Amino acid sequence: METRYSGNMEKYGLIILAAGSSNRLGRPKQLLQFRKKSLLRHIIDEAIATGYPVVLVIGANGDLISREFNNTPVSIVENKGWEQGMGTSIRKGLEGMLALFPDLDGVLFLADDQPFVSSAMLNALMAQKKASGKGIIACGYAHTSGIPVMFGKRYFSALLALQGAAGAKKILQEYGDDLLIVPFPLGEMDIDTAEDYDRLLKKNWPDDGRPEEQIYG
Repeated sequence: METRYSGNMEKYGLIILAAGSSNRLGRPKQLLQFRKKSLLRHIIDEAIATGYPVVLVIGANGDLISREFNNTPVSIVENKGWEQGMGTSIRKGLEGMLALFPDLDGVLFLADDQPFVSSAMLNALMAQKKASGKGIIACGYAHTSGIPVMFGKRYFSALLALQGAAGAKKILQEYGDDLLIVPFPLGEMDIDTAEDYDRLLKKNWPDDGRPEEQIYG
C-alpha cells in the first residue's frame, strides 16, 4: 500500500468502521445511495484521497457490501465479533492497522454513514493534531463531540482495551484536557433510520456537499 509518508512527516492511518448490521434501518446502510455513490464508497474514496493508508473493518453483510471496496487500495479487517458492539470494531481496526504500520503516530476513525465527510476535512483534522499538540482531535456537532475522531499513539493502549459496545466516547470524556474539538456542523447527518435517510435525500444541502468551509466557522 502506497503512503504519503516522507521525511519527518507524522505517520497516520485511517480506519473506517463498517461492521454493523444496520438493524434499525432494516437494510445495509453502507449501500444507501447519495449523489451517485453509496455511503460506504463515498467514505472510502475520501479516505483514500488523503494519501494515508486505509483499513476497513467489516462484519455483518460483508459479502453484500464487498463490491463497494473491491479493487480499492484499502486493507480489509473482518470483525467476527461485530455483534458485541463498536468497541470490538475499534480494537480490531487498530490491531489491523498496527500490524501493517507499527510505528504510526496517530489514527483517525471514520464511520460508514456520514455523507458530508471530505478528504479536505480529514486532512484538516490531521493538520490540527500537529498544530495544536493535542492527543485527541474530535469533530463537534449537535452539542456533542465524536467521529471522525483522531487519537495520538499515547491512546492506542486505551483503544485496544475497549470491549463490547463501549466506544471511544469514554476516552474523550476522560481525557478532556487533551481534546481539541473542531466544529463540523454537517457531522450530525448520519444514517441510522429510514427517517434519517429520507431527510438526507429531501433536504437542500450545499451544492458541493463539502463541509470543510464550515470547519472553523
